[in-house]
Amino acid sequence: MFSAETYKQRRKILKDHVKSGVIYFPGNDEAPMNYGANTYKYRQDSTFLYYFGIDSAGHEAVIDVDNDLDILFGDDRQIDDVIWMGPELPLADRALAFGVEETSPLSKLADFFNESNSRKVHFLPQYRADNILKIEKYLGIHNSKVNENVSVDLIKGVVAQRSIKSEEELMEIEKAIEISYAMNTLAMKMSKPGKVERDVFGAVEGLALSLGSGVSFPIIFSVDGERLHNHHHENIMEAGRLLVLDSGAESPMHYASDITRTFPVNGKFTDIQRDIYNIVLNSHLAAIDMMKPGIPYRDVHLKSALVIAEGLTGLGFMKGNPEDAVKEGAHALFFPHGLGHMLGLDVHDMENLGENYIGYTDQIKRSDQFGLAYLRMGKPLEAGHVLTVEPGIYFINDLIRIWKNENKFADFINYDKLESMLGFGGVRIEDDVVVTEESHRILGRPIPKTIEEVEETCSN
Repeated sequence: MFSAETYKQRRKILKDHVKSGVIYFPGNDEAPMNYGANTYKYRQDSTFLYYFGIDSAGHEAVIDVDNDLDILFGDDRQIDDVIWMGPELPLADRALAFGVEETSPLSKLADFFNESNSRKVHFLPQYRADNILKIEKYLGIHNSKVNENVSVDLIKGVVAQRSIKSEEELMEIEKAIEISYAMNTLAMKMSKPGKVERDVFGAVEGLALSLGSGVSFPIIFSVDGERLHNHHHENIMEAGRLLVLDSGAESPMHYASDITRTFPVNGKFTDIQRDIYNIVLNSHLAAIDMMKPGIPYRDVHLKSALVIAEGLTGLGFMKGNPEDAVKEGAHALFFPHGLGHMLGLDVHDMENLGENYIGYTDQIKRSDQFGLAYLRMGKPLEAGHVLTVEPGIYFINDLIRIWKNENKFADFINYDKLESMLGFGGVRIEDDVVVTEESHRILGRPIPKTIEEVEETCSN
């Protein structure tokens, strides 16, 4: 955990922003898998962790802005719980570690809200049904209307704080990336023809569990790399295919990493795989090179897209002027997603608060163009922002056929040449980057990324 003063200062900044009223943070409870006593692995809400630090179920938190009070609600373990789960420090003692001096039994939370019914209660958008029902219970807002009554002012205050990572937060992210280093190099060494994807997937996830708090999102690992969020792991690896591993770990304090590497099943790239891979790598490096305070991340995305369009034009898969192709959106046949997203306590940091609050401004609004519309982060970069940079090239059979039948962007796409690429899969390369005061820094120990580094690691 961080120091008590860190949490106190975070709450003070939020109070200064919100100015008045009550701020309510529902803590996450246990969630049953198939019956009440058999629960999913517990994960506390990230904003709750950020301001109050308590990493266990059964707690609620309130910031009384008007009276400058921070209150943790919860109950100490009774003997029945101790028998099954073991003893723990009283809540009052645990709360002090996070700078909270006032605690109260959970049964008193309703009384608190009843006594505060004339004041505005601020809360964030909720993504779990049980927390929506808590708000219905305590605040009298029908569950179907809860997320229509969130506090925009609170959202903006939380986003402003959590977007800028402190040095101690960066250290936590780098702990997660160190786990990612082990995950990725293990996958490169284990993968070979004849194995089933789950053989490697299981080992990689198990490694994350053994070194930290597990994975930061469900692992994507497949020879079908053109499927952007493919969680199927039953394919048999065959020589000549590429594997895409998009995975992340959580540090013990739940800060995330998010790394993607692409490598050949048999450890050696073919000529066309090498060509496509190097276009993606050049796009990745060009994007990172642009990153510094004041540069809109949308511009970084478009630069990355231009490098991809230029490379594919050089190989004959695209034609015409690459700048015009990117402006019209023709490149999105091959690169249909955004360049990256913020990273922190969530792998898509704060996404539940609303992407447009996190990644856009009144001046830079989300595009409705295919591909560019999926860019989660478009606004100018600031020192302390941590983002993923993850361009890719994919040959998505169904999308190619649809566009070809519509003769879409025929001035920019060589559909006849694309026939040879059906079944190729995809290539994606991703690192996590912090924006510094004057430039940027790739976080963590370098994970094999060039063709030579990847092939050498696979051979070991």
